[in-house]
Amino acid sequence: MPDTPHPVDSQPLVSPPGVILVTVSTSPTSPAQQVGILVLDTNAQGGSAVKQILDSEGWRVRVVGDTRMLLSELKTGEWSLVIANVALTGVEGAAFVTLRELASVSPADGGRVRVLYLVPELAGGQYVGYLEAARLPYVLRPYHLHDFLEKVSDLLVEVKAIEAPLRQVRHEFGALRKKKKQAAKANSMFASRDSFSYTDEELAEYEQQEGELAKNKRNKPRINLGDPNR
Repeated sequence: MPDTPHPVDSQPLVSPPGVILVTVSTSPTSPAQQVGILVLDTNAQGGSAVKQILDSEGWRVRVVGDTRMLLSELKTGEWSLVIANVALTGVEGAAFVTLRELASVSPADGGRVRVLYLVPELAGGQYVGYLEAARLPYVLRPYHLHDFLEKVSDLLVEVKAIEAPLRQVRHEFGALRKKKKQAAKANSMFASRDSFSYTDEELAEYEQQEGELAKNKRNKPRINLGDPNR
C-alpha cells in the first residue's frame, strides 16, 4: 500500500521591520491572465489619463489613492507593475520599502513585480536625485507619452508579463511630431525629456482621439475579406 503523503510543516514567515510581506503562490501555473497594472495616485485627471492610456493597450488597470489600499492590493499577487506617485510613498515609508524589495527580486528568483515612479513636476528636486542614485525607474511630470509607454513595456517584458516592448504609439499629435523627432536620439531609463512632454490635457486629447478612431474602426463594414492587400 503506497505511503500517504504527509503535509509539510510550515513556519510563519517573518518580514523585516518596515516591510509588508507579500507571499507568492507556488501552485501550478494557471491559464494566462490579463496583464495587471496598479497605479497609486491622487491626481484625478492625471490618474485617469494614465489609466485610459494603459487600458487602450489591453491591460487591466486599477487606480488607488493611498498606500494602505496599495499594500492591500499587492497582497493579491495580481499585479505585474506598480506605477506609484513617489510623493505618496515617500522614500522611507513602508510602502516605498515594500515596493523596492519586490522590484529587486530578479525573474530568475521568482520576481514578478516591477515599479515605475511618477515624480510631480514641482517635487522633482526632492526625489529625482534619490531615485537616480538608487537606479529606480521614474518619469517626471509632465512626461513624454512615448517614453512613458516604452518604460512601462520594458518593465513588463522584464517580468515576462508581455513578450515584446512597445516602441511607438498608434497615433501622434501632429503639432508635436517635430519635437518627437528631435528627442528620438535620447534613450535612457533615467533621463527626463523636458523639451518633449505631454501635459495631462494633451493626454486627455490623445485618449479622445484614440476612442474616436477605435469607434470608427468598429463601425466600418468589413469588405473584401479575401483581398490580401486590404
